[in-house]
Amino acid sequence: MFHPLRVGAVERLTDDSVAVTFEVPAELRETFRHIPGQHVALRRVVDGVETRRTYSICTPAAPVGGVPALCVGIRLVDGGEFSTYALKELAVGDTVEVMAPAGRFLFQPRPGHFAAVVGGSGITPVLSMAATLLEREPEARFCLIRSDRTAASTMFLDEVADLKDRYPDRFQLVTVLSREEQQAGLPSGRLDQERMTGLLPALLPVTEVDGWFLCGPFGLVQAAERALRGLGVDRGRIHQEIFHVDDGSAPLPASVAAPAHASLTATLDGRSGTWPVKEGESLLETVLHSRADAPYACKGGVCGTCRAFLVSGQVRMDRNFALEPEETEAGYVLACQSHPATAEVELDFDR
Repeated sequence: MFHPLRVGAVERLTDDSVAVTFEVPAELRETFRHIPGQHVALRRVVDGVETRRTYSICTPAAPVGGVPALCVGIRLVDGGEFSTYALKELAVGDTVEVMAPAGRFLFQPRPGHFAAVVGGSGITPVLSMAATLLEREPEARFCLIRSDRTAASTMFLDEVADLKDRYPDRFQLVTVLSREEQQAGLPSGRLDQERMTGLLPALLPVTEVDGWFLCGPFGLVQAAERALRGLGVDRGRIHQEIFHVDDGSAPLPASVAAPAHASLTATLDGRSGTWPVKEGESLLETVLHSRADAPYACKGGVCGTCRAFLVSGQVRMDRNFALEPEETEAGYVLACQSHPATAEVELDFDR
């Protein structure tokens, strides 16, 4: 369900990014009380054409009883309808339809030592994680390794610097610029698997970190995960969220023969229905023909909003950049990427 929220502020972060703050009315405070790492889906309808995009919340999570602050970071994407609108037209006082916070890239603050590897706009959810943790847990520590093209392209530069000033003994910041030399710190260059395999153990005791959070482009997240696994980090301590997938970086699986005729039964908000699946369409598209309230945002297998439990039958998922291995092993699929592999398939969006 989307809620119309008034834009309270639009702050230019870089030449190609902004931070948009929404005003949350008193009656929706509990609805928009978020957990660090969550995102919101934004919707815009122009001439009957709907555009949805998902953006992570960058503000710290409000304590129980506190007033939630809702701010997202938006970076311009070539040809991106919503990001172009946000950077060039969106203004204070405008109204945007916003869905309640969602997502599984979550961080519940607790005592311990935590670390993150982020690239570009991947800083957005991790900024919320670090700020919330350092504020709530006086003994906790957080190490942030961030990769950006240049200093001028770095989002939330001041906000991260403020964390360093406020928590100098508990917040460790390491910045790598891929296209610009720094006067001090690490040499420029891409953070690939080989480089991280040597860098991470020099920064902190890798296997003793209580949780690793990886966020950003697919290539960076994949390289960081492989480096950490190679260094002996248990898979259960590695959490990731993909923000951008380059064409060709993650090939589609081999084709699976689809049944000539297939039907889908889906349960959503306690109501079930059965519909024929048209040739070539995803299971999400099948549901949307009859249930416009079916949950989705990106339709690219990245945000995880359309996650559903596979009750029966088999499906072929084109791509998956949102679900953890434990979720797929438990039977969850992404409806936007799933196609029937058996004549009958049943999904449950409520589980």
